[in-house]
Amino acid sequence: MPQTDSHLMRAYARQPVSFVRGRGARLWDDQGVEYLDAIAGVAVTSLGHAHPELAAVMAEQAATLLHTSNVFRIDWQEQLGERLCALAGMEKVFFCNSGAEANETALKLARLHGHRKQVAEPQILVMENAFHGRTLATLAATGNAAKQQGFEPQMPGFVRVPYDDIDAVRRAAREAPGIVAVLVEPVQGEGGIRVASPGYLRALREFCDSQGWLLMLDEIQTGLGRTGAWFAHRHAGITPDVMTLAKALGNGVPIGACLARGAAADLFSPGQHGSTFGGNPLACRVACAVLDIMERDGIAQRAALLGERLLAGLRLALGGHPGVQAIRGLGLMAGIELNRNCQELVGRALAEQRLLITVTRERTIRLLPPLICEEAQIDDIVARVASLCRHSGASHQAV
Repeated sequence: MPQTDSHLMRAYARQPVSFVRGRGARLWDDQGVEYLDAIAGVAVTSLGHAHPELAAVMAEQAATLLHTSNVFRIDWQEQLGERLCALAGMEKVFFCNSGAEANETALKLARLHGHRKQVAEPQILVMENAFHGRTLATLAATGNAAKQQGFEPQMPGFVRVPYDDIDAVRRAAREAPGIVAVLVEPVQGEGGIRVASPGYLRALREFCDSQGWLLMLDEIQTGLGRTGAWFAHRHAGITPDVMTLAKALGNGVPIGACLARGAAADLFSPGQHGSTFGGNPLACRVACAVLDIMERDGIAQRAALLGERLLAGLRLALGGHPGVQAIRGLGLMAGIELNRNCQELVGRALAEQRLLITVTRERTIRLLPPLICEEAQIDDIVARVASLCRHSGASHQAV
């Protein structure tokens, strides 16, 4: 197929491959070549490509009703809200279209919370190496100077501290008295698959309670089974005040959600926030079907077992490789940190291994396979990544 992207803004460094069909964890390009998908659309298609039950639900709903407006009640939105709140131990939810929008909602809740406490200029505590989105507010909350470059001045209202460091949080509380909330990822995905310790999250929960801060967890990449639990914070045995979801919730249909409990659940009043498309009947019905399948098929438990297999396989295959500095992960989130910039491996994985991977923070291979992978496919991912790293190390040393 000839290249026809000349009228598209250059916002992406695209690979020269166009996929036309998928099934489960496999994809086929427009030349009929088969690939193994180890990123699931960056943690989106957790139930795989072209899931027949989801396809049937989409077709039926598309032929029934796509959109009305949030001016009216939307039955599927109400059903989805009830189910998500029951799953997460939350009370209220706002639906939008993406993870960045969900995080924007959380940031607005934090500012409302601060103003209710008579804080004139509320501050939100965020983490180094975090990623929360690309809107102006979520970009300011993101801890990546490269992504912020060119979009200055940054939006004010954020205090940044090192990740997984509760002492740094306590110091910030003393030095910046206007802090009213913490926004944190239980696992930093874009930050290189860095897993917060359970003790850190528990200490954050206790400290937020003592300070009257909102604990806001960005579970956009980690939520809905990815880490081997419904939500990553479950590994620490805590519950946030605010939680954001997106990605896997629609398995490719755009949807985001911001859940809240306690005082945070009642901060918004009509007119203070909104979304034209958020929570439309199609997206919400698909998300309900996603939850149905995940519950029925024990997807979170499956991710836990497959994640153990993936990490054990990677450590066995690459643990002694001189170019590998660390192998990290939780559930089906895995990161292989190399001792050099390895961004070229995305293209090499496609061409040489017929494998989809991403590289984040320049040096970390990120793996986010569909949660419905077979054991043999997990082993195949390990074998292809190991081969890629071994040949990459040899060629790199030769240069």
